[in-house]
Formats: sequence, structure tokens, C-alpha cells
Amino acid sequence: MKHPSSAMLLVIVTVCASFLPYHSAAAENAPPRPVIWMNVAADRSEALDFAGVVQPRVETELAFRALGRVIARQVEIGDVVRKGDILAEIDPLTLKLAVLSAQADLRNANAQLENAAINERRKRMLAATNTASAADLELAEQGLKSAEANVTKAQANLAKTNEQLGYARIEAEFDGVITSTSVEVGQTVTAGQSVLKLARLDQRDVVIDVPEAQVSSIGSSTRVDIALQLDDRLRTSGRVREIAPQADTDTRTYRVKIALDTAPDVFRFGAVVTATFTDGRQAHDVVLPRSAIVEKDGVPAVWVIDPHALTVSARAILLNQPGPEDPLVRVSSGLNTNESVVVAGVSELQEGQKIRLGQELRQ
Repeated sequence: MKHPSSAMLLVIVTVCASFLPYHSAAAENAPPRPVIWMNVAADRSEALDFAGVVQPRVETELAFRALGRVIARQVEIGDVVRKGDILAEIDPLTLKLAVLSAQADLRNANAQLENAAINERRKRMLAATNTASAADLELAEQGLKSAEANVTKAQANLAKTNEQLGYARIEAEFDGVITSTSVEVGQTVTAGQSVLKLARLDQRDVVIDVPEAQVSSIGSSTRVDIALQLDDRLRTSGRVREIAPQADTDTRTYRVKIALDTAPDVFRFGAVVTATFTDGRQAHDVVLPRSAIVEKDGVPAVWVIDPHALTVSARAILLNQPGPEDPLVRVSSGLNTNESVVVAGVSELQEGQKIRLGQELRQ
């Protein structure tokens, strides 16, 4: 019996080895494959959904602290401002005149104090030589004390008028956005009259109204999923921070405020959102079409999409066994919410293959 030569064996091994990376190389070099996909979301069959509106958690009414005519308003609704920015001003003439008057009063009080001090020293010298009576000295001392008190009073009044001069303008107390304006240039306003509303940008709430029958299932600090109604792929999360202690007398609903964990720019004030309470359901309560499931080494798996690289990778999952004719399957573990999976043509995909997002299948 003849045995193959060493040269022949080397050729065979080389040829066979050249086919080993074929599939992975083909996956990397093949053009992106269009796929039908879906975004993973928790099963909503037992979820509570409520429409809500994004509102500022902190919104402050700003007003002048003095009567006056508005001469400038530097902001409009929607303007973003920084702490210390001047937002509006009234005519400061009256307040400036008050400062000038207080300065004059202080100079007068200082002059009276100087005269009183001179008079007190003279009376003391005369009293020492018995030229002036003790009563005259006592009267001079009282005059000096009165003059000192008048100086203190004038100094306080000047400080007060200088402080009031600052009432001629409104400054931003914190970084935020202007949500309302209620006066125009030329208008006369009173002290305390609302001029502007300033809201913090970094602290936002979602406000919802919950019926009496369902409010008992919502507790303080309950986690909530928030989705923008214009595009439910834009999501964030939050936590219940306040539940009204009393129902609205007309609607019999309870006002619930949800503090957003993060405040993406798309969640603007006034944006309409959907708040979802999943009654404790976690990310493993996921329903997928049967067509999304592929077997890898006898284990059910799905193709998970890397949203940045636009590649797919197989991931093993655990299923709650459905009926053989059931078009849907429930995934009990292996997936996270907001991940994306391929739902059609899964048998044609390979590990690391480039894909192109085609039609999205909505749940």
C-alpha cells in the first residue's frame, strides 16, 4: 500500500486550512445585508400607560422690588440665560435721587457730629476751670451722642438706598430658560408684580394624572419608563417623587410628578410623553416573533444588533416554551430593554456580519 508523500500532505493541509476562515472573512467582506429588526421592550400586557407633559421642576416668578417704568427687557420666551444675567430694568432715576439724598444726609450728619464733638470738648475744658456748669457739660455730651446716632442712621439709610438701587433690574438667580413674560417696555409695574418666569433646565418632571382606581398601584420612588410620543424610540426613565394627597374634585384623578433621571434635549418643556408603569416587570419579560429565534449548538439565540458598528452577534436566550403554533415567544432572560434584534432572515446571518437597518417591526 502506497502512502502519500510529505509534499502531498502539505498541499492537502494548506488547501483545507484555506477554507477555515472562509465564513468569517465572507461575513466581514460581504456588503451590508438589509434586515428587518425590532427594538426590545418589556411586555406591556400588564403595564399602565399614562399620557403626560414634561414640566420644569423649579419655575420661579421674577418681579421688580420697586415701583417704576420698564425701560428694557433683554429676554424673550425660550431664551437660555446664565446666573447673574440682567433680564429686565426699570427707570432708576428715582432710586438714584434717593441715593444722592441719602449721601447728602450722611454728610450733614457728619458735619453735625463734628460740631457736637467740638462743643463737647470746649464744655469739658470750661467745666474743668469751673467756667461752665456741670449741666452745660451734660447737655453737650448728650448732643454728641445724638449726633453720633444720627450718623449711624444716615449710614444705614445710604446702605438701604444703595441696595434699593439694585431693585431697578432683575437678574437671573440661576441658569435656566425663560418660560413666560408678562410686561413690555414702557409699562409701569408695581413692586412684586410678576414680570418673567425662569425655569431650571437641569431639573425636569413628567406630570401625569392617575385615576383613583389605579393610583394605589403606584408608590413613591416607583421606577417609570418615559417615551416621547412623537417618536417612542426616544426614551428615558424616572422615579415617582410626588403623589398628590387629594384627588381633583372634577376629574377624580391624582396628580403624580415623576423626576427624570436624565433630561435629554428632545424632552423639552411641554413635550407630550407616555409614562409606563410595568408593575415590577423587568427586561426579561420580552415578547418576540418566532422568526427572530435561531438555534446555536442546540440553544435558542437571537441576533443582537450593535447600533454603532451595525454588526450582529448571536446571544443565547432562555424561552418560556410557547405552543408549537404560537407565532410569538416570550424571552425570560438574555435580553435587555432598548436592545435591537433581527426578526427575519436570521438563518442567513453570520457572527460579526455587517447589516443595514431596513424595516422596523413595532410591537
